[in-house]
Formats: sequence, structure tokens, C-alpha cells
Amino acid sequence: MTDEETRYETVRSRDARFDGVFFFAVETTGIYCRPSCPAVTPKRENVRFYATAAAAQGSGFRACRRCRPDAVPGSAEWNVRADAVGRAMRMIDDGVVDREGVTGLAARLGYSARQVQRQLTAELGAGPVALARARRAHTARLLVQTTELPITEIAFAAGFASVRQFNDTVRAVYASTPTELRAAAPRGDAAARRTAAASAGIPLRLAHRGPYRAEAVFDLLAAEAVAGVEEVAGAPGARTYRRTLRLPYGTGIAAVRERRPGAAARDGGWLDARLHLTDLRDLTTAVQRLRRLFDLDADPYAVDERLGADGRLAPLVAARPGLRSPGSADPEELAVRALVGREAAERLVRAHGKALDAPCGTLTHLFPEPAALAAEEGPPGALAAALADGGLRLDPGADREEADRALRALPGMDGHTVAVIRRRALCDPDAAPPGADFPDAWRPWRSYALHHLTAAGAGGPVTPNEPEERAR
Repeated sequence: MTDEETRYETVRSRDARFDGVFFFAVETTGIYCRPSCPAVTPKRENVRFYATAAAAQGSGFRACRRCRPDAVPGSAEWNVRADAVGRAMRMIDDGVVDREGVTGLAARLGYSARQVQRQLTAELGAGPVALARARRAHTARLLVQTTELPITEIAFAAGFASVRQFNDTVRAVYASTPTELRAAAPRGDAAARRTAAASAGIPLRLAHRGPYRAEAVFDLLAAEAVAGVEEVAGAPGARTYRRTLRLPYGTGIAAVRERRPGAAARDGGWLDARLHLTDLRDLTTAVQRLRRLFDLDADPYAVDERLGADGRLAPLVAARPGLRSPGSADPEELAVRALVGREAAERLVRAHGKALDAPCGTLTHLFPEPAALAAEEGPPGALAAALADGGLRLDPGADREEADRALRALPGMDGHTVAVIRRRALCDPDAAPPGADFPDAWRPWRSYALHHLTAAGAGGPVTPNEPEERAR
């Protein structure tokens, strides 16, 4: 989609497959939109294209109130790419710039701040500060329109340094004051805001593009749920997944509801979620971790097109369009669980997990931090020590190849466990199980191929402690 004429045809056809992949702005109105915006298609000579919302904002355009371009799924490109730009985008989405600044982002990438600024600006039309600002603006709009929090609290919860900075950004991006933005909230958002005030949680719609096989994801989560940390309740088709979260500023409890097959429109839909946070500054990070867990930024059209062209996989893809490759809400936790298995993980939670100040039903603990497990004997202790001292990084911006090498150097770590960690903790879409017949023609979507083969062959999910031998 790098050719502008092709992009314009996409806008003319209102193709939702490319929402979040690029944005277009109209010079005569000063507004930028998602490709599927239902407004009248502008003339070609008045249209400009941008790789990111931040780039459009930096050029002086404000977000369309009709299509809300800031609410689209993220580009699947950032999960696929392993270069510095892809890693930087994953970390910016996780809130690294807000917490550590551009210097912290650059240090994690192993570059200077000037190099990071140059690379992002050259490719995306916006630097790390502008990209983080766009993310903060989205968080602010979400809080303004879905909660009854005071505007001043929202300013700092969204990551702004001052109320003035918050007001200026909202006016620039949405051409409205925060109060006007709240008053103009759609009816559904206003109703959700009243519900949020009553239950002290933040209601969310986690958007995705294309078809979404929710039942497969919830089957996987139910099969691997660790007691005290996670639970899946309800009948198939209407289940709710709940879990505790350790976040940079505090803790949280997330609940995500399954949607029945066919509930989402062909071009996309959402999962309903609710977040209870001890510190609202964690909202952006918590949302991004749920998105990675449920693989909501994937491009199912690209995945299904590539895998569906293979004779072995074609009938499997046709039977399960939109099958996802779930990630994790806490990559360090996932790595430990992949190594020790579910029963041992539950023992670790009981022995070392931090108890919640206020248990919520069966959710009673946070999964132990690596530092709390470093004294464990054998491979679990070695893995935890490597995570605790920084010798092994599994955060969203980690270099996957470096992490792979560090994992293989640890005692008790076999190729299958490393593949699970790459696929789930590092959200690698192309992690093939060792020794299996996964041809290069399936790249870069071999993680998805594994899920198709598993679903068709074994009738169940591949959990962290049930490696890929079932798909071989």
C-alpha cells in the first residue's frame, strides 16, 4: 500500500482492511480519517496520506469525529517487523516514552536518541515524542468519553505533564476542549460512562480488523489458566476471561468477554473489556498488553491469503478464517510458565505470588516477579535470575534473536520451550516449532500455521506447557 493511487482507491472503496495501516487527510477540511470513513470521498487532489495518526496531527490535521481514526486497531506491521523501527513502535505503544523519555527508548534499542528520532521521522513522518503524544491523546479521549473522572485527573492519568499541555493537545487533535469532547460523546459512550462510574471500572471496546475466531483464543486461555491469577467463566460463546495484571505504576484486574461466532462484522469488530486499575496512568499499558494477549492488531487478510495459498493449509484456513496466535499479558510470566508447566506455576503463585489487597472472586494473587523466583532451584531459578538482572529481555521492544540466544544458553531450556516463548511472550508471528515441516512459503506467519494445524489435528489449543509436538 505504498502507492498513493492504490491508497486512494482503497479510500474510495472504504476498505476497512486497511484501517490503521495508513491514514488520509483532506486539505480543504483540515481533517484526517481512517480509510473506511463513511463520509463523502474527497477529490484526489485534496488528499494526503500518512503512515501514522501522529504524522497527520503533526501536519496540522485534526481527527475526524465521525470515523474516530484514533480508535482503529494498530498496524500489524509493528508486530511482524524485528528492526529498530518495529521494536520502537511496540515500546511506544507500551508507554516507554511516557515513563522513560526518548533517552530511555533509545537506550533499550541500543541507539542514540538522535538516531531513533531520525529513523522514526524518516519512515513514519513523526518522531517518538509525537507518536507518544498521539497515544496520550487517544487515552485522554477514551477516559473523557467513557468515565466520569474529573478532567484534571484525566490529564495526568493519560500521561500529560500538565493540565495546560493536556488541554492544548486535545484542542489540536480533536478541535474541541475536553469538556466539549465529553458532551459530544456518542450515546453508547455516555451509557458506558454512567456504568463505569457505578462499578469503578473502565469499559473498553478492543477493536480488531477482519474476522476473529474468539472461541479458539478462549479455549486456549481456559486450558492454561493458572488458579489465583486467571479464570475463564461462562458457557462457550459467552465466556469471560479475567486476570490480574502487574503494571508499571500499580496493579489491575482485566475482564474480556467472548463474542459469539458471527457477532463481529466481516470487516472487523471488537471484544468488550473492563479494566480496574489502582493507578489510571497504567491504562495505555494495560490496553496494549490485552491487545497483545488477544492478538488484536493482526492482519487476518494477509495471514489467510498467504497460508490459504498452500494446498496443505488451504482447507484449514477456509474452515477457520481469522484464527489468531495469542500472545501474553506478561511476557516474563509466560516464560516461566512455559518452562515449568501449569501445576508448578500454581505452586509458585501460592509460594511467592503477591496477594491482592482486595481479592476479586477467585483472583487472589499477582504472578511472582522474576526477582522473587531467582532463589528457586534448577532451571526456573536460572530463568528468573536472567530476567531479573536484565541478561534476558522479553519486553515488547526486545530483540527476538538476542532473546532466543539468551534463552538457549539457560539450563533446561529446549527448542520447543524457546519456540513457545518466542511465539507467546515475544509475539513472534513466525515462530516455527523445531524439527517440524514448516516450509518457508508459510513465512512470516508460521505461528498462525501452527494454530491451524493444532486446531485441525488435535482438536485443542497448544498451551505453554504442552509444546508443539502435537502439531508435528
